[in-house]
Amino acid sequence: MKEELKKSICEFIGTAVLVLFGCGTAAITGGSIVPTSLAFGLSIVAMAYVIGNISGCHINPAVSLAMLINKKMTIKEFCFYLVAQVLGAFVGIAALYGLMQTSELLNVGQLGLGANGFGENSLANVNMIGAIAVEVVLTFVFIYTILGVTSDRKKASVAGIVIGLTLTFVHILGIPLTGTSVNPARSLAPAVFLCGEALKQVWVFIVAPFVGSAIAAFVFKFLNKEEVSE
Repeated sequence: MKEELKKSICEFIGTAVLVLFGCGTAAITGGSIVPTSLAFGLSIVAMAYVIGNISGCHINPAVSLAMLINKKMTIKEFCFYLVAQVLGAFVGIAALYGLMQTSELLNVGQLGLGANGFGENSLANVNMIGAIAVEVVLTFVFIYTILGVTSDRKKASVAGIVIGLTLTFVHILGIPLTGTSVNPARSLAPAVFLCGEALKQVWVFIVAPFVGSAIAAFVFKFLNKEEVSE
């Protein structure tokens, strides 16, 4: 239990940092693509080298699901991680909301909190089906990369950088389309705070990343399984 608690605290802190800096940059810069992409990517890099050796630095329920499918963690551990990640996301958004309230220029109603969306809430006006497809594909790429780079101990020293850069280029494509989720916890927290359309649409950004994650996990498992010699 002590070990699980330590890992959960790390996931809580890591997710809070990711959401605060990622969603915060998205909100304050008006969803500017490069700064927001870098904020999410660099948050992953920073946290990977701080908490990676303790919890693995999932800070994303979709990552934890992939690890569960590939038997890298138990159902009990997955539940601990999931709760910690969601709570961390809410604390990160609460901190962002509080910071924005201290400025007369940062109006939450106008700038939002980095929430995801489709239709009128998408810069490219992507419809619901398009948003689902985007999130499934982007999450697949992100999770498949994570599984690949973390499966080889020789790549351990650069894993955080590779994963962070992958999240960055995933955001570069995804921000104009859906705001880029690939992380259910990161999407749920701002949607709950904003309510309205953001909350009505958030199911897409919870379901699609989990689907993309599951596909990536099963594909990786199939392509990398050891063949039994006769």
